[in-house]
Amino acid sequence: MAEKILMKGNEAIAYGAIRSGVDGYFGYPITPQSEVMETLMEQKPWETTGMVVLQAESEVASVNMVYGGACTGKKSMTSTSSPGFSLMCEGLSYLAGTELPCLIVNVMRGGPGLGTIQPSQSDYFQAVKGGGHGDYHLIVLAPASVQDMYDYVDQAFELAIKYRNPACILADGVVGQMMEKVEFRPIKPRMTDAEIKQRCGWALLGKKDRERHIMTSLSLESPVQEAFNIKLQKKYREIEAKESLCTMYKTEDAEHLLVAFGSLSRIGENAVELARERGIKLGLMRPITLWPFPEKQLDALVPQMKDIISVELSAGQMVEDIRLIVNGRKPVYFYGRMGGMVPNPEEIVDNLEKVIKR
Repeated sequence: MAEKILMKGNEAIAYGAIRSGVDGYFGYPITPQSEVMETLMEQKPWETTGMVVLQAESEVASVNMVYGGACTGKKSMTSTSSPGFSLMCEGLSYLAGTELPCLIVNVMRGGPGLGTIQPSQSDYFQAVKGGGHGDYHLIVLAPASVQDMYDYVDQAFELAIKYRNPACILADGVVGQMMEKVEFRPIKPRMTDAEIKQRCGWALLGKKDRERHIMTSLSLESPVQEAFNIKLQKKYREIEAKESLCTMYKTEDAEHLLVAFGSLSRIGENAVELARERGIKLGLMRPITLWPFPEKQLDALVPQMKDIISVELSAGQMVEDIRLIVNGRKPVYFYGRMGGMVPNPEEIVDNLEKVIKR
């Protein structure tokens, strides 16, 4: 029987990193994700897998350490919360501009500014639309459980390496702090230099009878930079076509649709049950990939729905992507809470009933 352990979502990120063969973690403590680095320090993976765990002097330093590790084809990652994610955005743009696979975990807290340490989903734009400068995308996964936090570390690295692109696990503070049982998968050993050379032929492993590799996002010739941008956009279209993920809950006969990610998707399931008790045929779509957003899956549901409601821990961000996809075919509404407040199922269904009365 597989081993199951009770732990926090943040702790699951740490265990997922160790057991996924991560080579290096470079982080800086910030609530509500500090347990990631604390757990790694407690587990001392440098004694078992050889994984490097280092506290940097700042978030800016940590993301650039990730850059250095990723240049060598090593699985490099960091974790932070919303203010730290803002500080990392320049580095994220450099990582995307150099096509370096890596992982950034953001356990969101309420803002703007220092805000609150309570949960939020208001970094959606920042993660999904780029955050830093330039035309780039992160591959963004949104966990809804502690098991997801564990599983998505390996999944994020697989996608990052496959497409030579930075990946992000975008969790809210509820998922980071709540405790659930996690089922461990077999330990995946760290890649050898031979395996890195095979999977990541671009990596800096020493010049051995080949042309030198230069890892940089700098290009001073406009035609060259434009050609690179066109190449990036082609890659992004491929990711959009192949990698969008979501789950559906009772959408087969639904007339109204909730769209929610992270912890709100779980509250949304309870809202679906409550709505059906009140005679409302409600269904739920949970995006797993926020980028690429599951556009085709949502588009297929639009014709059967009377209306669609985006439920978020923000002032309304994902709702904009939903409206672009629906394109005026059906009414799209928004319900959200801010500042660390989390709605309950009754609030969501009461709001839905007001929408129906309109």
